Amino acid sequence: MPEVKVFAFDVFGTVVDWRSSIAREVAPLVGDAIDPGAFADAWRARYQPAMEACRSGARPYTRLDILNRETLDDLLGLLGLDWDEATRADIAMAWRRLDPWPDAVAGLARIRAHFPIVTLSNGNIALTLEMARRAGLPWDAILGAEATGIYKPLPGAYLGTADILGIAPEELCLVAAHHSDLAAARAAGLKTAFIARPMEYGGAPAPDAHFAQAWEWSANAITDLATQLGC
Repeated sequence: MPEVKVFAFDVFGTVVDWRSSIAREVAPLVGDAIDPGAFADAWRARYQPAMEACRSGARPYTRLDILNRETLDDLLGLLGLDWDEATRADIAMAWRRLDPWPDAVAGLARIRAHFPIVTLSNGNIALTLEMARRAGLPWDAILGAEATGIYKPLPGAYLGTADILGIAPEELCLVAAHHSDLAAARAAGLKTAFIARPMEYGGAPAPDAHFAQAWEWSANAITDLATQLGC
């Protein structure tokens, strides 16, 4: 097996806990009328359809910050919630304030001591940078959708990241909690590492479990992956 030179991490769900973080942000605004976790799930459900418009060519690449605001407005309209502009603008940026999973910072630091670590996320650069500084995520570089202009799981998102790094696809390993992301990365020639996050959807089954394969590495935390890598 060719030696992996760089580990590239999916971020939402793999490194940070988007569901609990978004629920925390909206809880004071929705009160008892709407379950904050259900609100987070409903907002997240609009994530892939919004990016699909860019992937299909129906609209040009558009930063995730903008898509998040558009999908928030759509969800508020559906729920009949009349938030003012300042509140909408603030909550749309809540995706920059996501908390890391408890093992994330320590696990990333251990792996980074032996390998370069980068993001391979659909998050745009400003979003991911602010998140990293708040959460203490020690990336060597922020790459992914904005760097390539392509949203995962299109092959160009993975191949373009390897090209930016100046390595062959098989020398790049995607680390992700999502079998569908890993399947697309493997199809593009990347190595793969799975991180189990059973609470990503609040304990509900992952929607992409049917994409599961025998990945090169499979771990129950980023610290566990670090141990398997000898870091």
